[in-house]
Amino acid sequence: MIILKSKSEIDKMRMACHIVAEVLQELVRAARPGVSTLELDAIAERSIRARGAVPAFKGYRGFPKTLCASINEQVVHGIPSKRRLKEGDIVGLDLGAKWDGYYGDAAVTIPVGSVTPVAEILLATAREALYLGIKEVSPGQHLSDISHTIQRYAEGAGYSVVRAFVGHGIGTALHEEPQVPNFGPPGRGPRLKVGMVLAIEPMVNIGDADVEILDDGWTVVTADGQLSAHFEHTVAITEAGPEILTKI
Repeated sequence: MIILKSKSEIDKMRMACHIVAEVLQELVRAARPGVSTLELDAIAERSIRARGAVPAFKGYRGFPKTLCASINEQVVHGIPSKRRLKEGDIVGLDLGAKWDGYYGDAAVTIPVGSVTPVAEILLATAREALYLGIKEVSPGQHLSDISHTIQRYAEGAGYSVVRAFVGHGIGTALHEEPQVPNFGPPGRGPRLKVGMVLAIEPMVNIGDADVEILDDGWTVVTADGQLSAHFEHTVAITEAGPEILTKI
């Protein structure tokens, strides 16, 4: 795992993350009823490359697209297609970019038009779980303090957290050590250090935590077919606490 030490390293990481954040904002504005996830993918790739970066996901372990677009019961890693968004859907938009050798990674799940109160509360809960986890990002804290806070909040609200997929370190590689689970007891794992960068990404389900992978080899869905929401930020550990690099 890389530890950012020089101003140059930190600035490159900030730029990669800023690009991700800007492009995600474009995608949020574009995700309307009638728009296909393939059209969103085209926007994502064009916008990343226009900023002098390259898509982090395209070709990564064989993933065919720039954007992960996961609809309703799809948890993560949905492959963009001709499927069009419908009023009442929720869609997870997960995006990564590489700029001058450094990576940024972030995700949001958003409503498409008007959604049910059930979906609205799920989105609000998953988003809040992410930000509560980020509050635990300070030098000297244990890694699992993040994990425990996310789990306690999500499960306390009556939801489950996915265990099969977790967050990760990030820097000069898209996925680095350590893994960042969204569950577990506090006070475990490595202590956080200044210069570490983590991609924290709770995946919260209305039903059970169990998931399955579709025949495409990528798309992860809830085993019970119920809704799931995914939020992610790339977060740097500073002496003053967390710096959310992918926040606009």
